[in-house]
Amino acid sequence: MKKKIIVACGGAVATSTVAADAIRELCKKNNIDADVEQMRIIEIASNLDGVDLVVTTMRIKPDFSTPYVNGMAFLTGINQEATEKKILDVLTKK
Repeated sequence: MKKKIIVACGGAVATSTVAADAIRELCKKNNIDADVEQMRIIEIASNLDGVDLVVTTMRIKPDFSTPYVNGMAFLTGINQEATEKKILDVLTKK
């Protein structure tokens, strides 16, 4: 079943593109069929229907029940492996 992932940042342009590309590659390497959609953080709440994971490149206090991972590691390279593991754990959970 195809996984739906939201990747969000302040403007849905630069940082979310870097993170979204990394997540697409991560999914591809792990044979996970995923639809990765970029948007602004303020758009998350109105787009959560059917979403399996939310990743942001900014710190937020999630006010939703959808699994959330902070994706700042895709920009800094710091703790990227741990972040990728968190994402894979969410996406492969049965």
